[in-house]
Amino acid sequence: MELVIGYLGFLISVYAVIANDVIQTLGTFIASNHKTKWYFLWFFAAGILTITVYYGWFSNYGDVTYGRLSNIPLPDEIHWWYLLAPITLLIITRFGIPVSTTFMILSVFSSSIVIEKMILKSVYGYALAFIFSILIYFFVSKKFESKISLDKLDKHKRKHYWLVAQWFSTGFLWSQWLIQDFANIFVFLPRKLSGYELLFSLSLILVVMAYIFKSKGGKIQEIVNLKANTRNIRSATIIDFIYGIFLFVFGNLNQIPMSTTWVFIGILAGRELAITYLLNKKNIKYTYIIIAKDLGKVNIGLIVSVVIAFFIQFLKG
Repeated sequence: MELVIGYLGFLISVYAVIANDVIQTLGTFIASNHKTKWYFLWFFAAGILTITVYYGWFSNYGDVTYGRLSNIPLPDEIHWWYLLAPITLLIITRFGIPVSTTFMILSVFSSSIVIEKMILKSVYGYALAFIFSILIYFFVSKKFESKISLDKLDKHKRKHYWLVAQWFSTGFLWSQWLIQDFANIFVFLPRKLSGYELLFSLSLILVVMAYIFKSKGGKIQEIVNLKANTRNIRSATIIDFIYGIFLFVFGNLNQIPMSTTWVFIGILAGRELAITYLLNKKNIKYTYIIIAKDLGKVNIGLIVSVVIAFFIQFLKG
């Protein structure tokens, strides 16, 4: 029975985590390549995922999470109530609310000390990403994000150069995100996977990804589509590159899991504020409202996950 609950929790987590977090890594990629056949995009992302998960499994002796679950052991018994977290995340995802899958999934398996460390790292990540994004876009907005620069790009038909750059930056970002969020996906499974367990779990992930790509990212993709210029290849490339670099540097400072959702929302918030201030000051109040709404949405996930974590602790006690 525990085996069934474990794999059921894994399956629900795969869909909920990837569907909710897809906007972070593949959202701009899907938006700017909306005319490309979905299976080409899926094949590209699936290839990188396969390489990343296999490298982690091989180099870490069966641990595909790159050590992110070293402080979060698998419980001796997995009861039905552990499924409350991924099921809640699944429901929230269907409403198109971007929440922290890290808090939602990992908090029910973690001690209060680990939860506190995850929250602190995620809050610092949001703040630093927000500031970092503002600084970057204060320098690049007029050259790369203004209507004149985008029209000039289209006029000279240089999209193919940026197309290559975007696919490269997306691949880099996707691999860095996977290293961070494999912990959320594989938390229901043993910390060391056998070859058969790796093959079976990887197959399930690829099937779920195919569905998400076919549905163009789902309802939650609207978070990216509403942001300025996200359908433009050059804008999407810059977002992905900044996010990938930040995850590579800040995310790998230690093995404590963090919310990549908070980092992503911070980057988008800083970008939107800088672009609005430099290019469209009339919409500054509207920008503040969007930033507040996005931050409020990710806080919903934090509150719900903490409540579920305490409820499960109560059931265990």
